[in-house]
Amino acid sequence: MGALSETWFADGYIDFELKKYTLLAYLQDINHYFTQSKLYPQLSDIIFHYNNLVAFRDNKQFLQQQFPKRLTAVNLQKLELLYEQLIADDELIAELENIIQYSLPQLNNTIKEGTEIYEYVEENLNIFPVGLIPLDTAEGYLLLCDGKCNNTLVYAYRLTIFERHDEKFRGIHTQYVQEYRKDVINTIGHIKTTLIRERNALPNPAVYCIETPLVVPIDETLLPIAKRSLVKYIAGQAA
Repeated sequence: MGALSETWFADGYIDFELKKYTLLAYLQDINHYFTQSKLYPQLSDIIFHYNNLVAFRDNKQFLQQQFPKRLTAVNLQKLELLYEQLIADDELIAELENIIQYSLPQLNNTIKEGTEIYEYVEENLNIFPVGLIPLDTAEGYLLLCDGKCNNTLVYAYRLTIFERHDEKFRGIHTQYVQEYRKDVINTIGHIKTTLIRERNALPNPAVYCIETPLVVPIDETLLPIAKRSLVKYIAGQAA
């Protein structure tokens, strides 16, 4: 993918036409993935760039607070120097405003396309527990089956909670375990029994199955959406 730098709009020579074609080339690349129903990491990347532009436009301090992990000290220093230039250069202000004004709706339109794919996949997921679920659902297994109906993919999952800006967020980490061919023996109940017997680290795991009739790329689309959906499902059950 032809990636954009975090400060692409402020890098090098600030010229509307140059930045316009830089952005359009990036969006063309993103759309190429979206037409293949491949959402990640492209969707999260373009959302970052959209939020980054909005933050830069609205407030420098907000930018620094909102994206401390993605923007490096060098990036932030570059942006601070740009602000100093803006104060004394009306032409630079106008050019940058034109770039931002053009870029935001372009980015937003592409985000909408990716979001429509995301929502369509999410709406076609069926999540359900496999057997009895223990009180502690922070760790367990995710069984994933797509529309091909050939195999069941097994992932170990672990929920995490982190705080940011006075809010709590739930995250999920997964690790691929094994693939089982779907047949009369390898039912989801049998897979759960096998996991408990062969993996002693979790003697009483929470096990959830997510099925979909769709056939979409696993790593780039189905798994990321399934993970987020499982977090929401578990949070909803706990509420």
